[in-house]
Amino acid sequence: MSFMVNDNVTWVGKIDWELRSFHGAEYSTYKGSTYNSYLVRDEKTVLIDTVWEPFAKEFVANLKKEIDLNEIDYIIANHGEVDHSGALPELMKEIPDTPIYCTPNAIKSLKGQYHQDWNFKTIKTGDTLNLGKKELIFIEARMLHWPDSMFCYLTGDNILFSNDAFGQHYASEFMFNDLVDQAELYQQAIKYYANILTPFSKLVENKIKEVINLNVPVDMICTSHGVIWREDPLQIVNKYMEWANDYQENQITIIYDTMWNSTRKMAEAITKGIKEVNKDVNIILHNAAKTDKNEILTDVFRSKAILVGSPTINSGYLNSIAGILESIRGLKFKNKKAAAFGSYGWSGEQVKMITDELNKAGFEIMNEGIRASWNPNEEAVEECYEFGRNIGNEIK
Repeated sequence: MSFMVNDNVTWVGKIDWELRSFHGAEYSTYKGSTYNSYLVRDEKTVLIDTVWEPFAKEFVANLKKEIDLNEIDYIIANHGEVDHSGALPELMKEIPDTPIYCTPNAIKSLKGQYHQDWNFKTIKTGDTLNLGKKELIFIEARMLHWPDSMFCYLTGDNILFSNDAFGQHYASEFMFNDLVDQAELYQQAIKYYANILTPFSKLVENKIKEVINLNVPVDMICTSHGVIWREDPLQIVNKYMEWANDYQENQITIIYDTMWNSTRKMAEAITKGIKEVNKDVNIILHNAAKTDKNEILTDVFRSKAILVGSPTINSGYLNSIAGILESIRGLKFKNKKAAAFGSYGWSGEQVKMITDELNKAGFEIMNEGIRASWNPNEEAVEECYEFGRNIGNEIK
């Protein structure tokens, strides 16, 4: 499959309808994904990125239907990760001397993965590649989200090939933003940002400002995953600027796991208390053992505050809570408050342990948390309710 992005840019990637997880099992992709590769034709012809290795032979076969491979003058590797570069070994068997333009770090990653010394050409920000009537301008984008990442901008057509920025793991036959469900597109875009780019938010902000300072029009943003932004493409840039600025909505997310429903009862009582004094706040409850991890992390990203609860087990907390706390720590969320809660039988150290982990993750700790022994009785439920009221007032 291929389609015309405009008169001289052709999408030659792959829609992966079956993909259900990404980065191993770190990212859920229940909507599938795409691996976007672009063929740019001018007096010179450029291929921008390839696809994931399982589709390499299919990619090269389809590319041959689109163009004589010997007519490809240059290859651009915006990023060395295998979902972008996986078809390079198969392609380079056909056109082994074709120069590959990329950052110095991309050469390291491509050589490290494929053990091939191809005809690499290094670039830095501001370098250009003349195609005839138009040119590509290169912009390094280190740590968005790998050290080797870069963007490139096509003059004349005013297209930003944005690599992993502004993308989504979202499969659709309608490959333009104005043709898909807008709520679904937004949800996939914020999930992508929250789970992949949050740790690099300051870099995101600075890189966007750098692109803006180029003082060039952007009529289209061609991403590496998901749909292409052609209608009001800067809407996603503006969203990224908002998300990069210690983002929060009027939301509290309560994350818990429970053995015999005691901790769940606490979570529900706390929720009622919050709502009693703060009716406008959106409260989301997630059982960490039953809810997709990336959906939980997206809600953490949206929240002013989170509450994390677990019963005590083996002088600690349940492994679903351990896993989500580790993910929260790695994403380096900013400008958020937190507290812990949980039930116990005879020891009850988990609340302090969870509090310590939230503190290490950079959250402002609101209080020392709350514990309830065994199955919460009416008095314990009332204490949880009052705990929720205090949280609700603090978050107003």
